[in-house]
Amino acid sequence: MASIHLDIWLYGPVARYGGAEDQGSHAHLNLTMPEGTTLEDLLNHLGIPSEERGIVFVSGAVAAFPGLDAGLDVVLKDGDRVGIFHSRSMWPFQYRFGAAMTPQLQEALRRREDGGIRHAYRSVQP
Repeated sequence: MASIHLDIWLYGPVARYGGAEDQGSHAHLNLTMPEGTTLEDLLNHLGIPSEERGIVFVSGAVAAFPGLDAGLDVVLKDGDRVGIFHSRSMWPFQYRFGAAMTPQLQEALRRREDGGIRHAYRSVQP
């Protein structure tokens, strides 16, 4: 089976899921995963619980917010850089309106009644 190489950065308290690469404030991992690996597969592989996971970037595009897991089905590609922040990590407000997002997250925000303009996100029951 073919594999992909991923450049993983864990920030804040989730750095501890980087094992020996945990530097306290961050961890940097270079992982080899099977081709077809999704963001959800990666999070499960790392063992990061959803309640600890904050904002997630995949190659510069926001894929998930805390409580808004729209991008978990993103299929990762060889060479992707994934940044995973702790749920208590702050994201500068000025980036909220101009950051690139995965198509999955864009669609999830578009469908929300509030349009995604919130301070915090909670799962919405269908």
